[in-house]
Amino acid sequence: MLAYKYAEAVHDIVTRIATTQMDNIQRAAGAVADSLADGGAFWLHGIGHGGEQELAGRAGGLLAARIFSFSFNVSSPIAECLKDRPRPSPLEPDLQAIRLAVNSSQMRSGDVLMLASVSGRNRAPVELALAARDIGVTVIGLTSLEYTAQVTSLHPSGKKLCDVADIVIDNCAPFGDACIAVEGYEHKVLPISGIAHITIGWMICAEVIEKMQAMGKPPHVYMSVNRPGGAEYNEQALKEYNETGY
Repeated sequence: MLAYKYAEAVHDIVTRIATTQMDNIQRAAGAVADSLADGGAFWLHGIGHGGEQELAGRAGGLLAARIFSFSFNVSSPIAECLKDRPRPSPLEPDLQAIRLAVNSSQMRSGDVLMLASVSGRNRAPVELALAARDIGVTVIGLTSLEYTAQVTSLHPSGKKLCDVADIVIDNCAPFGDACIAVEGYEHKVLPISGIAHITIGWMICAEVIEKMQAMGKPPHVYMSVNRPGGAEYNEQALKEYNETGY
């Protein structure tokens, strides 16, 4: 059964992460714990296809795990024949919007940002990592080292996420991300990186909890709102989080 093969692939990749990436997961958790204990913040952005949503606001998860997002829109309608007029100076709007977002945000030196790019080649995550590091933020990058070794960067610097992150964690996904060979398809099917990213994210959160408990500063975590008293617990936890930052 294809479903069983995928379950086996999930088991295998989680085992590989646990056996090969624990040192870097510990480093990442240490950076987050130290930042939170010292008045910093823990940001999440673009963890695969919405993985940051999984790691924020979930029962048992860290209140301090906050999503960094932004949008940038300019309305300047013009005649079709005028759209390709030369600019007065070279401009890369997508990269400049990222710089503007970082510099306009609540992100500060000493914070930690975790983001991902499976291939590691895409412009936005590389630029965000560079912009965050430029203001003193520690960047945790999740990527597939097997995948990124076989592609070229799309960023003008020629760098990939593994080149610009302070702490790199290999999600252990294969080249192309899909993981199961099926007869009749030229390439493998069923992606695996999403599960890998979420697993790594929760492993980091687990270590943050343990490390901060050892510091005498246990971080606040959410309770399920579907448990009796859950909403009230979270309301009090949020009040305390707003006073402590963790």
